[in-house]
Amino acid sequence: MPDGRLIRGTEVDGFRLEEEVHRGGMACLWRVTKPGEKRPMLMKVPFLGGGDDPSAIVGFEIEHMILPRLGGPHVPQFIAAGDFAVLPHLVIERIPGKTLEARVKDAPLAPERVASLGARIATALADLHRRHVIHFDLKPANIMFREEGPAVLLDYGLARHDELPDLLAEESDMPIGTPAYIAPEQVLGIRTDPRSDIFSLGCILYELTTGRLPFGNPQGRAGMRRRLYQDPPPPRAIVPHCPLWLQEVILRCLEVDADARFRTAGLLAHALQHPDQVVLTERAERSRAPGFVTHVRNWWRGHDRKPAVATRVAERLDRAPILMAAVDFSADDGAPILDAVRRQVKSLLAGDPAARLVCVTVLKTSLVRIDETIDKSGQNIYLKRLVALKDWARPLDLGAEALSLHVLEAVDPAEAVLEFVRHNQVDHLVMGARGHSAMRRYLGSVSSQVAAQAPCTVTVVRPRAGTSAEAEDETGSALAS
Repeated sequence: MPDGRLIRGTEVDGFRLEEEVHRGGMACLWRVTKPGEKRPMLMKVPFLGGGDDPSAIVGFEIEHMILPRLGGPHVPQFIAAGDFAVLPHLVIERIPGKTLEARVKDAPLAPERVASLGARIATALADLHRRHVIHFDLKPANIMFREEGPAVLLDYGLARHDELPDLLAEESDMPIGTPAYIAPEQVLGIRTDPRSDIFSLGCILYELTTGRLPFGNPQGRAGMRRRLYQDPPPPRAIVPHCPLWLQEVILRCLEVDADARFRTAGLLAHALQHPDQVVLTERAERSRAPGFVTHVRNWWRGHDRKPAVATRVAERLDRAPILMAAVDFSADDGAPILDAVRRQVKSLLAGDPAARLVCVTVLKTSLVRIDETIDKSGQNIYLKRLVALKDWARPLDLGAEALSLHVLEAVDPAEAVLEFVRHNQVDHLVMGARGHSAMRRYLGSVSSQVAAQAPCTVTVVRPRAGTSAEAEDETGSALAS
């Protein structure tokens, strides 16, 4: 059944076509229903006519392979699929609302809005990359947001999965992607680096901030190759009120050399969520596009540029984890625990120098009464705790680029730590466990609650007699601590 004959009321594998909601270059989307199925659904049907782009077929096969392997809030839920015997199609969850493309029309957006949208997209990318998938076609038209907030990444026809054949690479070594958002390494035909998605997100952040595309919308290969050596005008040259930290983040995403970008989408999400932790470089101070001499120098360097290649998504992510230390200053006898946590963190950092350390401490607040902000000696409690956290981290001798510090205020310390882990894409959490007591046996411990519910690896350390410490690793299960 050719897709051109599809009309309202047609039934395909038990799904009834109700309305064509979109017709793109390679496929059309129909709103569909099915008896007994209450979920809102879409059917995606690739174009298979004689004059249609054959890559539509390859893209369909790729999406057919990848989507059933994915899940969670950041992808549309896979429901059903049909092969070429009758009519190739994919049935997926229909997400209400419009794509990010509708919001781009209102750009320039306020910096805090850009940061909020960007952080949610980066979080979705981090989740996708952890599932061994690179999207390779990130653009506003392929991004939506659920009502509760998470970004949803659409259209996996150009994607690559670590554990599946890369059909597009087998077909051609030509640039594959949307010209306005394609990464330099994609222009060279390289489809192995998840940081290509970070470049594309940088293009989106630039567009939301300035109302312009950083490299225009070239349609030929020569036009796309210009991004191998041509820097875009800095956002502040277009929108002078763009904050220094936001320009720093955007231009770092748009670095030609992938090694100069954020190492992971999780690190990018963290930067967008914590502007005060962004380390400013000369990128932040740029006020105009590079001059002729710089342009020529970059062209010479980029003429035969061949980006470094990571063989697998997992290999790249494993090189740059986010390590979190939960530091508890509330106990009078906490010094041995604090020392044990620091030793464990130092050991982990020694084994993975590219890791970023996030240090967190929680100020416990009351549920009913108003808490004092000044202690008995007249010092600000929040600032005092932040200074203590800095002092704790100082022996680790980390630069500002590799370290960030956060004081959380919460009624429930365990839930505050868990929320921070979820919100900041933490890969490994280190925390201390208190000694045994009647109260602890009755109420349970923060460490056991966190270890049981955290979506990452958790190492809980407990000092023994003297200065040594015991460490236990748990992933997805409770810890006796």
